[in-house]
Amino acid sequence: MNIGAITANDKLALTLFLAMGLHSLVILGVSFDFDQVLSQAPERTLEITVVRHPRQAEKPEKADFLAQTSQQGGGTLEAPRVPKTRITPPATNPQEHPSREQMGAGASEPQTAKEKVVSAQRAPKPVPRQKQEKPKVPKVTSARDIFEQLSQEIERQTAELDMKMDAYAKRPRTKFISASTQEYKYAAYLQAWKQKVERIGTLNFPDEAKRQKLYGNLMLTVSLRPDGTILNIVLNRSSGQKVLDDAAVRILRLAAPYAPFPANIADEVDVLHITRTWRFTSANQLFTGN
Repeated sequence: MNIGAITANDKLALTLFLAMGLHSLVILGVSFDFDQVLSQAPERTLEITVVRHPRQAEKPEKADFLAQTSQQGGGTLEAPRVPKTRITPPATNPQEHPSREQMGAGASEPQTAKEKVVSAQRAPKPVPRQKQEKPKVPKVTSARDIFEQLSQEIERQTAELDMKMDAYAKRPRTKFISASTQEYKYAAYLQAWKQKVERIGTLNFPDEAKRQKLYGNLMLTVSLRPDGTILNIVLNRSSGQKVLDDAAVRILRLAAPYAPFPANIADEVDVLHITRTWRFTSANQLFTGN
């Protein structure tokens, strides 16, 4: 047996012994001064507030007015006084605001200000139900229906054609004459018309054309009624000078009315159209030719 060998148990025992010795030194060597700690601590104060609950106001035996809580101490007079200003209550419908007697002895007191007032909302109007449309059954067209429709269409078109024929028959009978007209009755009327127009035109030759020495040719068509009055005037070809064109129209209106239609012309014509060439010459004269 080797007496000088150190075992693990010896090492553990030695370590525990040293640890215990060190802890003893630390514990025994540290001290505390409580007086110094208390002297360095900050001072703390505690505030106490006493709250007194107000006494509940005693209810008066005989109240003069109604208030939310109490009106004791609110006035300065010992006895109640009648107000000087007379207040007239607004007119109300007795049915809307019944009195306490009408409501009965069991009616409850009016609600206080703290109670919630619940307003009744109007009930929404019921939405009417939409009628369900029945599905349309396609109508079968028979041959008889087709024949009737065709007959009605033919009658309608026939009536329109008759109306057009009547309107055409009622149109005024017209006749166009000029210098090349060979029929005697129209040629005689044209000659008389020509002489009157040339005489009036020469007497009323435009002064501006005289001053500016204007001359030229133009073509006009005048439409006459059976009584010789003018229905319409159309400028077929201009002379290039507005002064001469306006003068020709003015001369036609100055010479009107013309001679009424003879009986042999009035029986055939409702409107007579005369087309002539007008010539304003440098000699300040008017001629109507071809």
